[in-house]
Parts: sequence; structure tokens; C-alpha cells
Amino acid sequence: MKKTNVFISGLIALFASLGASAPANAVETHAAFASVGNQTSIPVGHAEYCVRLPHECQPLEKVANIALTDALWRDLQEVNNHYNTTITAASDRDIYGVDEFWTYPSRGYGDCEDFALAKRAALIERGWPASTLLISVVMQPNGEGHAVLMVRTDRGDLILDNQESLIKVWTDTPYTFLKRQSQAHAGQWVDILDARDNIVTATAGH
Repeated sequence: MKKTNVFISGLIALFASLGASAPANAVETHAAFASVGNQTSIPVGHAEYCVRLPHECQPLEKVANIALTDALWRDLQEVNNHYNTTITAASDRDIYGVDEFWTYPSRGYGDCEDFALAKRAALIERGWPASTLLISVVMQPNGEGHAVLMVRTDRGDLILDNQESLIKVWTDTPYTFLKRQSQAHAGQWVDILDARDNIVTATAGH
């Protein structure tokens, strides 16, 4: 319990430093909020998922972000902890015998996309707007692909990750963010403009 309280206090301090009263039009330019570009290709696994479950890939009522209250913060913690502690990570090849298959965790096992889908569904069931819960594709430091759930709040874009027990602002993760679901349509994807890539490239050139 003490560790949890310490973490919450630290996160609250971080949020305070972001500026709770930032104007709405500043959201996309603040570092705590990931900026996006044009519509881009849909991950193959998600495209196949949408064919199987078209009702989960429909246009959305766009809510730019959600005000993160204490109760909603507890929602995030409970959902993230539940799936991270009750589901064992395993590859689609090991579970289903194929390289890529997006679905909900099955028989206590799931790939990273399965964790993200399950957390998204659980939060929607708790009343969260679907347009604030976006599955995102990232690249890990080792070059491998990975999927996480990006949650758009008024205090920044938070990441629910099956490889990390703590919920972090997206810029505090070790990943390069590539693309995510569109806030306007659950079956469409947009590029993420990860400005940190430019910093790394410029530094590497000197």
C-alpha cells in the first residue's frame, strides 16, 4: 500500500507540473500529449479483427480527452493491474499457431494486443468514452514491435502496458510511438508524430 501511495503522489506531482488549466487548443502541442498526422495503414491483425468483429470498428463520438478524477484514476489502476496479474503473456504463435491474431485473452494467456483490447473493453464497460482509449503500435528499444493502450486524459496521454506495472505518461516510456487508432473511427489508424525521433536522429548525426 505504501508503494502505491508513493506512486500516486508522484503522478499527481507530475500532473501538476503539466498545468491543469492549459487551454484546449494547446493539448496537441504539449509534450504530454502525442500529436498525430494523417490516416495510415491498419495493422494486419487489427484489420482481420475488424472483419470478425465489425461492431468494434465503427465511427466514434469523439471526446478529445477525459478529465482524470480520483475515481477514474482508480479505474485505470484496477484494470491495468487486473490484466497484468491474471493474464500470462504469450505469443500468438504459441497460443494459436499463427504469427498474428488479435483477440481477447484466452484461457489465461494473451499477446500484447490482447492485453490492450481487454483493458480497452473493460474501461468502456466502466463508462469511459471509446475515443479516449486507443490501441497504439510502438517500437521497443530492441527494434521489436509492441502494442499498448493509450488513454487520452486532460493531464496527458497515459500508457497501459502489459510489460510495465506502472501507468506512465507516453513520453516516460522507452518506446518509439508509430501509430494508433483514430479518435474518430475505431477501425482507422493515424500516424503518431513522435518528435523524440527527430532529437535522436539529430544527435546521432554529430
